Amino acid sequence: MTELTGRHVFAITAGAFAVIIGVNMVLAVKAVTTFPGLEVANSYVASQGFDARKAAQERLGWSMTTDWADGRLSLVIADAEGRPVQVDELQVLVGRTTEAADDVWPSFVPAAGGYAAEVALGRGKWMVKVTARAADGTVFEQRSELFIRG
Repeated sequence: MTELTGRHVFAITAGAFAVIIGVNMVLAVKAVTTFPGLEVANSYVASQGFDARKAAQERLGWSMTTDWADGRLSLVIADAEGRPVQVDELQVLVGRTTEAADDVWPSFVPAAGGYAAEVALGRGKWMVKVTARAADGTVFEQRSELFIRG
């Protein structure tokens, strides 16, 4: 058995700090390079009409459900009584919540009381961000999570 000297203690301490600093650098680089960016250019300006948009959307009484199976993403927007709603305009962003590299904008078509699109999604957590326009021009926005297993 060798004697523990000052050099050994210094090497152990320096090695531990090198590992910690190295891991922190890798995590910092990944955080900066994978961040999708800003949601809005000026949050103050965007907030000015928030309450009015929220109240208009709540008056619609709409709710949204999503489902994914066998490469097909289904989306149902229903009114307050649970009846499916046909929208005038529909935009859907499907992507990861942490990075924009996997973002897709699938084309949805009317199907079985809702809308459907063919989308190849891998395992894990996905974000489905929907923007729809009602016949009266009211905008409906909702973000939901989708978990793909196996």
